[in-house]
Amino acid sequence: MTKAKVAVYWAGSCGGCDIAILDIHEALLPLLDKVDFVFWPCVMDVKFSDVENMPDKYMDICFFNGAIRNSENRHMAELLRKKSKTLVAFGSCSAFGGIPALSNLFTKNGTFKRAYMESESTVNETGVWPGVKTEIGPYKLELPEIYDTVLKLSDVTDVDYIMPGCPPVPEQIKNVIGAVLEGNLPKKGETVGAGGKNLCEECPRVREEKKIKRFYRPQELEHIDHEKCLLDQGLLCLGPATRSGCGAQCPAANMGCRGCYGPLPGVKDQGLKFLSAIASVIDSKDEKEMEEIINTIVDPAGTFYRFTMADSLLKRKGGVKD
Repeated sequence: MTKAKVAVYWAGSCGGCDIAILDIHEALLPLLDKVDFVFWPCVMDVKFSDVENMPDKYMDICFFNGAIRNSENRHMAELLRKKSKTLVAFGSCSAFGGIPALSNLFTKNGTFKRAYMESESTVNETGVWPGVKTEIGPYKLELPEIYDTVLKLSDVTDVDYIMPGCPPVPEQIKNVIGAVLEGNLPKKGETVGAGGKNLCEECPRVREEKKIKRFYRPQELEHIDHEKCLLDQGLLCLGPATRSGCGAQCPAANMGCRGCYGPLPGVKDQGLKFLSAIASVIDSKDEKEMEEIINTIVDPAGTFYRFTMADSLLKRKGGVKD
C-alpha cells in the first residue's frame, strides 16, 4: 500500500498546532501505517534544501500553521504550495493571522522598539535591533526580513482548505486526516474540521438574553454560574460570532470564547459581527451611559480581533506612528 506523504510546517506561530497533532495520542500509531511524514521541522530533521529537491506535487497534503511574519515564512509558503497537492491553512494564525497579527496595530519599528528597548526584562544599552544582514569580523550573517504587516497564508499563496482553531482540537484533526486518507474532502475552498453554526449552538449553557450594565473580566466576579450563559453574566464571550467545532471548551472552563475558530460562514469580519452582538445586550439608551458601559471592555481591538486581524476589513490600524 502506498502511504500518503504528509508535511507539517510552522511559520509565525507558537508550536501549539504541532503539539495538537501529537495530542491525538494513540490514534497516531495506526495512522503511521498509512502516512509518511516527509517534512515536519518540529519533530524531525529535514532541511529546507530537502524540500526544494522534492518533485513538484510530491506531498499529498501539507498542514501549514502560523502567520506570514517574515520573508522566510513567505518563501516556505510558496515552496510548500509548489510541492503539495493539497495545502491546508492549519490553525488560526495561518487561516486568519492569529495572535501575531495583533502587531498590525503597530508599525514594525514600534514593535521592535517595545521588544528590544522598552520591555521590562530587556537590557539593551547599545540599542541593537535585528538586522537583515550583519557582518561580524569575517562572518556575514543574514536573517529573514520582518514584514511591517502580518499576513495570513492565503494572502501569499493559493490555499485549498482552512482548518481553524488555536489550536484545532484533536478530534477534528483525526476527522480531517481520516477524510484525507479516504479521499473524502469537500470541494476546494471549504472550511474543514469545524461546524457551520455559531459556537452558542454547541454550548450547553442556558442563554436568557439578559441586558447588562457592564462587562467584567473573569477575575472581577466572585461567582460565575456554571449553567448560565457567560454573556448574560457580563463576561465577554465571542460565541455568537464564532464558528462551532471545538466543543465549546473555553465556556466549559468558565472562560468566554475568544473566537479562535473564526467567523461564521458568509461573515467577512468577525469583530464587526461581535460588535453587533454586544450592542444588542447593552442595557441603556442613553448615549453617555452606553459609552461608560462600552468603556468597561478592556482592549477592544485585542478582544474583537484576537485571532482575525489579518482576515478583517481593517487588516491593520491605519496611520499608526512609531
